[in-house]
Amino acid sequence: MSDEFEKLTDKSVSRRDFLKIAGVTGATIGVAGGLGGILAACGSTEESTTTTAAPASTETTGAASTDTTAPAETTTSVSAAPEAGEPVKIGFVTPLTGPLASFGVPDQFCVDKWKAAIGDGVVGGDGKKHAVSFEVQDSQSDSNRAAQVAGDLINNTGVDMMMVASTPDTVKPVVDQCEANGTPVVSTDCPWQTYLGENKEYKWSYHVFFGGEDWITELWACYDKIPTNKKVGAMFDNTADGLFFSAAVPPFLQTKGYTVVDPGRFQPGTEDYTAQISAFKKGGCELIMGNMIPPDFTNFWKGAAQQGLAVKGCMIGKALLFPDSVDALGSIANGLLKELWWHPTFPFKSSLSGETCQQLADDFEKTVNKQPTAPLLHYVIGEMAVYAIKNAKDPKSKDELIAAISTMKMDESIVGPIDFTAPLIQATGPGAADYPAGPGHKTKNVWDNGLGGAQWLMQGGKYNFDEVPVDNTAAPFMTADSLKAIKPLPIA
Repeated sequence: MSDEFEKLTDKSVSRRDFLKIAGVTGATIGVAGGLGGILAACGSTEESTTTTAAPASTETTGAASTDTTAPAETTTSVSAAPEAGEPVKIGFVTPLTGPLASFGVPDQFCVDKWKAAIGDGVVGGDGKKHAVSFEVQDSQSDSNRAAQVAGDLINNTGVDMMMVASTPDTVKPVVDQCEANGTPVVSTDCPWQTYLGENKEYKWSYHVFFGGEDWITELWACYDKIPTNKKVGAMFDNTADGLFFSAAVPPFLQTKGYTVVDPGRFQPGTEDYTAQISAFKKGGCELIMGNMIPPDFTNFWKGAAQQGLAVKGCMIGKALLFPDSVDALGSIANGLLKELWWHPTFPFKSSLSGETCQQLADDFEKTVNKQPTAPLLHYVIGEMAVYAIKNAKDPKSKDELIAAISTMKMDESIVGPIDFTAPLIQATGPGAADYPAGPGHKTKNVWDNGLGGAQWLMQGGKYNFDEVPVDNTAAPFMTADSLKAIKPLPIA
């Protein structure tokens, strides 16, 4: 383990320092040249001719055989390729730079995988072969810019549909633009209640991701496996995610016998968390939960270690998704808990290539030279977009595309089955998080793919930390033999 890996525990870091060490600067992950290039359509005719025992004076062509001396056996077959349709443009907004850039790293890889799977085009529901291009724009981890580039893609580039992922900061503004401009959009990587916001349903948008009920259930399930005094410190930031979870999680945990110490919302970008740490020490907290971006959690957890906050368990949404995030903390990250959206061991296959989750992860590791990460789940929106083209009666019609998406029934995808025609799962109470945890059709626009729990552990392997599955309460497709027992903090 390098000195640089350990030295980050000594002082607070700015966002720039964090990104530099984590290896996710714009120079590292900028979109490769030709990312949005249009793939050529294929409208040629394939012809094969077989001739046997023809005399030297016989002329044989693909259209006919003329024999001036004696008959010959000639077989001619003509296979016409699909008629070429108009090219289809798919917009994709992703945070390739800025504090959310770790989310954008898998997106470059996914775009290349989609292009390879599509080849020279997709045969649409109209029977024509349509070349497909991906028009990628960087949100720069800024909500206002996400909205701006989405508007540009719709109104200036002329995309036929949109894709978006990577936290509510990116997803929500893009979805809002698509609703305002009548453009189909498929999305992921945003808890579904935050995705909906105040909207009961959307016309132009469909979403695949877990919900607050899944995260809350996994948090509780993991904590219940650790012997503690059941006092929990809350670290929820002043974002859409933070506001939702800060309202939903404490009441749920209280019904399970937990006491929550909540010092209030904080602004992303805060570097000194002494006030929160002091409140948790005073409250005797042995558990920490929350929602933070990676550089914020780095500063909080380092401060907690320096100020002697001793806890037995910590699960933070968003910040602990990435190996880079725990690498930046060094050994004090050993044993941190995380929600598990997606993992190489999940029993699913790509609808585009037939690759398993493990094969997709292995290819990412080989191609990007990075440890596989949960946001490889973003691959699913490409699957959804291709499904829409294949099933739309006219892939150049936004009305037909959204009709295909709204009736989507995929038996197989990299996150499992997706079925927007299935009956809706009914809520168990009046709150937004009052739904049964686990996969299913939660609202008209939402398919919940489920959620597991995992722990970052230093096991002396290829990487500093391994992402070890530990709970499947909200992800029944995870087999019991794939789970390990949770190790309480601190872990030597």
